[in-house]
Formats: sequence, structure tokens, C-alpha cells
Amino acid sequence: MSRPPQRPLRIGLTGGIGSGKSTVAATLRQLGATLIDADAIARRLTGPDGAAMPALRRIFGDTIASADGALNREAMRSLAFSDPAARQRLEGALHPLIGDEAAREAAIANTAVVVFDVPLLAESRHWRERVDRVLVVDCSEATQIDRVMQRPGWSLDTARRVIASQAGRAARRSIADAVIFNDGLALVALEAEVRALWRLWQAATLPPVEQ
Repeated sequence: MSRPPQRPLRIGLTGGIGSGKSTVAATLRQLGATLIDADAIARRLTGPDGAAMPALRRIFGDTIASADGALNREAMRSLAFSDPAARQRLEGALHPLIGDEAAREAAIANTAVVVFDVPLLAESRHWRERVDRVLVVDCSEATQIDRVMQRPGWSLDTARRVIASQAGRAARRSIADAVIFNDGLALVALEAEVRALWRLWQAATLPPVEQ
């Protein structure tokens, strides 16, 4: 995909839960990219007095909020994964606000590369149209479950439901310009793959950037 002159290269980064996407994102930021994290934006929007909370209270009732006024994430996760209609209402309220904030952050970025870290990029045509390249971090479902189960508060059933709710591995890989298969990779090897891809894409599309 070509990009207009004088605009940063926009990379869409995605991967299933437990894939190691956050590590890849951190490496890209260390290399000089501006990182725009859709999940971080969502957390701000649903924190105490977050911009999304009035709409979420209207949709789901005051019980969806914790005592401090933030979204009760555990309750919302349980509702969203048990009721597809509730999940659609949640996404309908949140996604436009996330998109607006991501666009604002991208507009003020002063780096040659902007990375949009978007877990649901494969599910969204809107996000795919915003980026020049798509990087997918992939691994087996068994590895996803193993990694997620190491996180506090996660059950095997919840991990499996989250994985089932996301786009499948084949769907993510089908939209990718590059795939990093992060199964059995040591951290140093994963970072090396990210750096190699960074150099490749810069050589093809960008003036040299000091590293």
C-alpha cells in the first residue's frame, strides 16, 4: 500500500491474547516508533470519570461501574462474553471514541513510523483502512492459553472464551503483510525478528532513521 508523502508509515499491529503482541509493541517503540495503544485508550475512556462512562452507564446501568466510577472490567467481561448483543453495544459505544482518540494521537506524532496496537484489527475494516502495513504476532492456541493462565485472575474457561471471541489465527494471517510466529521464541530472538522487519520496511519505504 502506498502512503501520501510527508506522512509517517502507519503499521497496524495485532495478535490474539497471549501472542506476545505487547512485547513486539514495546520493541517497536524502542526503535523509534510512536505507539498508539487501543487498549490503553480504552482503559482511559473507562477509568474514573472516563469519557465513555456516561454512555456505558446509560446502556448497562450503574451497576456496571465500580465504586470509584470506573468500569467494572470483570463484570463487563463476563457480560460481554456471555451475551453477544451486550458485546455489540459495548463496542458500539467504545470503538468510535477509541478511533477518534487514536486519530488525534496519530495527527500529532512526530516520528517516521506510527504503530497502532489494535487487538481487533482483523475484525475491523475501519482499522485496516487506516494503516499501510499489517504486522501479525501469531502463536498456537495452546501457547496462548498457557500464557494467559499465568496472569492473575484468569480461569481456563475465561481464557478459552476470549480466544474464541477473537478472530481466528487464519483470519489474522490473511490480512498480514508480515507475521512473527512467537511460539517457543526466547525474548532476544523475538526482539531480533522485530528489528529485522523494522530494517526491511524502512529500507523499502523510508529514508534511513538513526537507531
